[in-house]
Amino acid sequence: MTKTAIRSLAVPGMNLFDSHCHLDMEEFEGEVDGVLKRAAEAGVTRLLLASCDEASSRAVLKIAGEKRPSAPELWASVGVHPHEASAALGDAGSLDRIFALLSQPEADSVVAIGETGLDFYYDNSPRAAQAEVFERQILQAKAAGKPVIVHLRNAADRARGDAYREAVAIMRSSGADSCGGVIHCFSGERSDAKAALDMGFYISFAGPVTYPKADELRDAARYAPLGRILCETDSPYLAPQGRRGKRNEPAFVREVYDKIAEVRGLPLAEFAAAVWENGQRLFKDGSSREG
Repeated sequence: MTKTAIRSLAVPGMNLFDSHCHLDMEEFEGEVDGVLKRAAEAGVTRLLLASCDEASSRAVLKIAGEKRPSAPELWASVGVHPHEASAALGDAGSLDRIFALLSQPEADSVVAIGETGLDFYYDNSPRAAQAEVFERQILQAKAAGKPVIVHLRNAADRARGDAYREAVAIMRSSGADSCGGVIHCFSGERSDAKAALDMGFYISFAGPVTYPKADELRDAARYAPLGRILCETDSPYLAPQGRRGKRNEPAFVREVYDKIAEVRGLPLAEFAAAVWENGQRLFKDGSSREG
């Protein structure tokens, strides 16, 4: 996609929020400034840089703290992805060091804990380790007064690993409803969305909602209240349909907005304004509930 084509996506007066991306990853090495410039040209004026482990938590804080004229506003999260749960438990001080970042001067940009959760598709960490690290981060989010960003992925055969069902049980027992948060890159069914929404959580949709066979995701996007929806890229992963197989980046979040506005029968500007307000409410105003 050319720079001119990206710029043409911007709509005057409309602000887009990419609520989850990974600009610290090697796919963006040496290109962050250009990626942010293209995002701004596409009308993306705010991004949330999500973390996966201690190193990425420090990296996103560094990126968010650098001054770039005319760049989008950068928010950040700190935490441990379920893939990295075993490594975090194996280094006894890792989680404590991550949580200590919240008290550092550069932590002004930190608006959430995570991403954390359960991933039964890859099982890169034992499920018991994933559950323990998930619960510890929920408790930290409650203590810090910040929402939690939750990653959930079922096993290929859900009967062999229902991450959504098990996560809801952990969230309820840990009192996650008191800190709130978001199920990022939602990949479940309407019933999974309802369980999260009933606890005051938000649902965030990424590129897969644009895929031709993703009818269940589009059904969930119609079902979720307008005041509980976020949009993201999860870049560099999960590029929208027109770019599948290529590196994703925040400039392309507009295509997620387009699809959900379409399935909900809303003008794009109205939908984008609602998502902007939702992000502000969840991550800055300290309220998980729709106003």
